[in-house]
Amino acid sequence: MFTIEHEFDATVITLVDDPAGHRQEDVTVNAFAECVTLEQYDPRTDSVATVTLSSAQLADLAAALDLPEGSYRLSRRR
Repeated sequence: MFTIEHEFDATVITLVDDPAGHRQEDVTVNAFAECVTLEQYDPRTDSVATVTLSSAQLADLAAALDLPEGSYRLSRRR
C-alpha cells in the first residue's frame, strides 16, 4: 500500500509494508525538484535514516530495475 501527497515544495510518497511476519517500517519518499530523499524510522537507534539521491541517481535506479546483471552508463540529455 502507498499514499501520495502533493506539498508546496515536494511530492511525498509513503510506502507501507503490508502486514507480514517481519513487517518493515514505512518508507517516506520526498521528491523535490533537485533531489529525492528516502526516510525510514529505525527502532534500534530510535532515529530516522535518510538517503538522498540526485536526479541522475534516481534515473539510474529506475533503469536498473529493468536491466540484467552488468555495468551500465546512461546517456544524459542536457
